[in-house]
Amino acid sequence: MSPAPFPYKLVATDLDGTLLRDDDTVSERTRDALAAATAAGAAHIIVTGRAVPWTRHILDDLGYHGLAVCGQGAQVYHAGEHRLLTSVTLDRQLAGLALSKIEAEVGPLLLAASRDGLDGDVLIGEGYRVLEGPLPYVPMKDPADLWAAPLNKVYIQHPTLDDDELATIARTMVGSLVDVVMAGAGVVEILPLGLSKATGLSLAARRLGLRASDTIAFGDMPNDIPMFGWAAHGVAMANAHDELKAVAHEITASNEHDGIAVVLEHLLHG
Repeated sequence: MSPAPFPYKLVATDLDGTLLRDDDTVSERTRDALAAATAAGAAHIIVTGRAVPWTRHILDDLGYHGLAVCGQGAQVYHAGEHRLLTSVTLDRQLAGLALSKIEAEVGPLLLAASRDGLDGDVLIGEGYRVLEGPLPYVPMKDPADLWAAPLNKVYIQHPTLDDDELATIARTMVGSLVDVVMAGAGVVEILPLGLSKATGLSLAARRLGLRASDTIAFGDMPNDIPMFGWAAHGVAMANAHDELKAVAHEITASNEHDGIAVVLEHLLHG
């Protein structure tokens, strides 16, 4: 008996904590499962909070030539052509106002920012805690440098508040001006209002002639909630944030234990 046809035309995967293991690699099992899904007719789109400069090397290592949604939906990137197809920038005046309002409530913030473009720098302000690793960044010597060029996002941290507390307060204070998302440990972001992974994924899918009803999505953090709301089926990793698990259709194994492959193999082979 031949296997049932693969039920989705689009597989959308987050990157950190989802497709990537904790050592920033993708297992052979997960690579094989994604290759089998694409051989069965599905497209694969990576949807990440990382901007293109922090994503490109991973896509190249994977031999990934399709579309990727980067920068929390701000950028649609053609990996095979190394070309930025669309990019949305943050209104810097509005972002400055939002930061002022948040700081009036919680005191001084620690700041970083992602500049727009294929080679946009990530600026890191004094005191901002950066995860050690290979991702390049530029120390911000003058606070005015934050606003010197177009931005995709501003990162905020607080000396004492944890990520969930900071994101909740910021959303309450400035949610009518900008979007605030929690994308990972130590990663709370200020984005253009209305921008999300869902908006970027819908643009990328439309370029492929695909729809939300064609899509299965995998993720691990609250910034994946809009993508789950858009897709027909949302799968949270075992290591996912409780807010994402609460809206997921299904919970799979962790990123360390091939959670994407577990689901795809079941769909491919029953």
